[in-house]
Amino acid sequence: MTHALPPIVHNMAASRFEVQVDGLLSICDYRRRDGVLVLPHTVVPPELQGRGIAAALVEAALAHARAEGLRVDPVCSYVAVHLRRHPRHADLLRATRLSAPPRPAGG
Repeated sequence: MTHALPPIVHNMAASRFEVQVDGLLSICDYRRRDGVLVLPHTVVPPELQGRGIAAALVEAALAHARAEGLRVDPVCSYVAVHLRRHPRHADLLRATRLSAPPRPAGG
């Protein structure tokens, strides 16, 4: 049975995208830093898993990043998997940290 989701809400005060389904809250939170939308957590209660809620939350976050001209840092493992499964979002990925200082040899 397919369940239609209520609209995803961008709760800017809490820095997250959220949706209430069956009285339960699901979220994809973020931090905005230096032109990057860092996505550390996506949380869907076990009772709601398998309904596409996490994917809808992540898509809302990615649409926001695109609209704001931000890159994305997928810290959350679910977000990273979602991005691999949907390569149309590859342009949003934050560039590799090429400017990191080299590690000293031997240590």
